[in-house]
Amino acid sequence: MSHNHNHNHNHSDHGHDTHSHHDHGSHEGHEAHETDHAHAGHDAHAGHAGHGDHSGHDPKIFRSKFWISLALTVPTLVFSEGLQDILGLTGPRFPGSQFIPAAFGIVIFFYGGLVFLRGAVAELRSRQPGMMTLISLAILVAFGYSLAVTLGLPGMDFWWELATLITIMLLGHWIEMSAVMSAQDALGELAKLLPDEADVVHGDHVMPMPVASLTVGDVVLVRPGATVPIDGEVIEGESEINESLITGESAPVSKAVGDIVIGGAVNGPGSLTVRVTKVGSETALAGIMKLVSDAQASKSGAQVLADRAAALLFYVALGAAIITLVAWLFLAPDDPAFVLERVVSVLVIACPHALGLAIPLVSQISTALGARRGILVKNKLALEAARSIDVVLFDKTGTLTTGTLGVAAIAATSGSDDEVLALAAAVESKSEHPIARAIVAEAHDRGLAVAESTQFTALAGRGAQAVVDGRDLVVASHRVVVERAITLPVELVQAARDATTAGNTIVYLLEGEAVLGMFALADTVRPESLEAVRDLKERGVRVAMLTGDSHEVAITVAAQLGIDEVFAHVLPGEKADVVAKLQESGSVAMVGDGINDAPALARADVGIAIGAGTDVAIDSAGIVLASSDPRAVGALLKLSKATWRKELQNLFWATGYNAIGIPLAAGVLFGAGILLPPALAAVFMSVSTIIVAINAQLLRFTRL
Repeated sequence: MSHNHNHNHNHSDHGHDTHSHHDHGSHEGHEAHETDHAHAGHDAHAGHAGHGDHSGHDPKIFRSKFWISLALTVPTLVFSEGLQDILGLTGPRFPGSQFIPAAFGIVIFFYGGLVFLRGAVAELRSRQPGMMTLISLAILVAFGYSLAVTLGLPGMDFWWELATLITIMLLGHWIEMSAVMSAQDALGELAKLLPDEADVVHGDHVMPMPVASLTVGDVVLVRPGATVPIDGEVIEGESEINESLITGESAPVSKAVGDIVIGGAVNGPGSLTVRVTKVGSETALAGIMKLVSDAQASKSGAQVLADRAAALLFYVALGAAIITLVAWLFLAPDDPAFVLERVVSVLVIACPHALGLAIPLVSQISTALGARRGILVKNKLALEAARSIDVVLFDKTGTLTTGTLGVAAIAATSGSDDEVLALAAAVESKSEHPIARAIVAEAHDRGLAVAESTQFTALAGRGAQAVVDGRDLVVASHRVVVERAITLPVELVQAARDATTAGNTIVYLLEGEAVLGMFALADTVRPESLEAVRDLKERGVRVAMLTGDSHEVAITVAAQLGIDEVFAHVLPGEKADVVAKLQESGSVAMVGDGINDAPALARADVGIAIGAGTDVAIDSAGIVLASSDPRAVGALLKLSKATWRKELQNLFWATGYNAIGIPLAAGVLFGAGILLPPALAAVFMSVSTIIVAINAQLLRFTRL
């Protein structure tokens, strides 16, 4: 399962993003453990269009039944006198050879056909007659009639037809189950990502322990190149970790003491000591598996349509079979074998095999494809609705922006911007304040050498002071400048006014009474946001932005990103009203990450929670983006359109084939010399299934 998606968005500079990735598991409140998740997907198929109970079958069962039935079918064909007559051949004959087709036919009926009969019983018990019931009717009619002929009823037996019919049906089911299983393998692949054992640190020695027996608080050693066994917090060491499996993010993320690591991520060059913070169903991976299996079990609108069509098809087929029986009994009363052959052909060709596979297979593949790109579908209806979205409404903070302060502008009065920044970073290097962190991070990003400071003091609400290279420096808020009645140099007055208008936070670097420079800080716009907005606009989707911040801040961010519709000063309780207002002009997707976004996410036609967000937001969304990259919204719309297109194509193939096949099987074109024997009907049915399965697999090549 390849996770290498090249959308290089570097998390490392906003550590908070990675912090809450690991929360996904907990939000469901389910205690199902990972082992359950690995199997959860198999049940998704259970409801699939009248498929009775074969949902639980392993493709291997059908494979072995197919090969053995095929081996038994060959002598049945070779010794069948009826087939020899049709082909005008004289095959091998010896005393008792006429009973070989019957003997082998009976074995095939009970060995290969029983699986269909059991499925029919299950369908009838649940009052949902479907494909298994139709197949069972066909093989029962063929079996009963052939047995009667063998026991002395005048006519031509059907054993070779019965044998080929069951064998081809088994082949069709084997192909179908393999296709469904490979689509569900996404879950198995996720389950395999976690190692079985972890190296647990006990005092001064390390011992391997099963991951399942780890508890919160255990300390685990993660060696270079190893897979992180569990969610936890780094307490020693530094390394780079590849989290692409969880976030779809290909660039490695640097980790140091205090950072959160996710179970299933792959460690890079360094060695890490990790304290376990989450186990079992609480972990991020378990949460993602839970979302994937829930999505695979949920039904889309197209699936409901296909289920209805399959249920309806049973009655159409039964009606067509009865009409065929009555019509041919009237037209050919002296040829019961021919009449029954028509009835069996109708029942076989009407099996909604392709229809049963048409939608489930596409949705299995699309949810797996999305999960690999960090798009977690919680509800298939949300994925289906995403294709017709008119407006995407982004919450600003934490979605289009990182939610952390960054240096937006620097104005220096003496020396260069870099010199002033290096001095300010030296003063702030020992502070934990968000402004201090932003200044230090900016100096780090510019690769500046930051001197050691001494005599550091934090000034509550006012800034910080320290001695750097013998100079007494203060990084001070605007309040300090006012209190000390310091006059700003002319060149800073305009810069400060511009920064204030844009809603930025301002601090100054002071040496005594002299102002050395000014820093404007703002919530930093994610580097990917501009591309995300541009991509959506190119798709013809309107983009709007929503924020609780001031108009000035909102307008500044919107201008950077090219967003025209802006809703600022929106209180948390009013966000859902903004969604409702936009819904007057079309369907709305809301993208948000916070607790206060939950009502708006629930109100929108499609709620999309950014994965670094809170559990509440994730709970009320239909789609969760595992990474915090807003470009995934465009990828989601593309996936939704591609999925819908494939579902429609498959529905067209599946129903169109039945519409043509049933009249042909009934013998409508008998006068023109066109007849469909049951075995050929079974071949056509299997071919239609294969076409639908291959068409669904083509979805895997969609470039998100």
